[in-house]
Amino acid sequence: MSTDTTRCPCCGQLNQCAQADADAAVSECWCFSATFDAEQLVKLPPEQRNRSCLCPRCAQGLPAETQPAND
Repeated sequence: MSTDTTRCPCCGQLNQCAQADADAAVSECWCFSATFDAEQLVKLPPEQRNRSCLCPRCAQGLPAETQPAND
């Protein structure tokens, strides 16, 4: 099963990660300096860990947006 690295593994929304959309390493992204809510990371199944970035909302432990994931 392929993982869409541009989507948050918690909520399915776009994760806004510059690295996820790049073919080569990037030097700047919001996630490089963000503090991630440890509870969100622990909730992920092992096969989803370290595969794609959380979105800013989930990284902060905020509830997911209610809009559909058809961005």
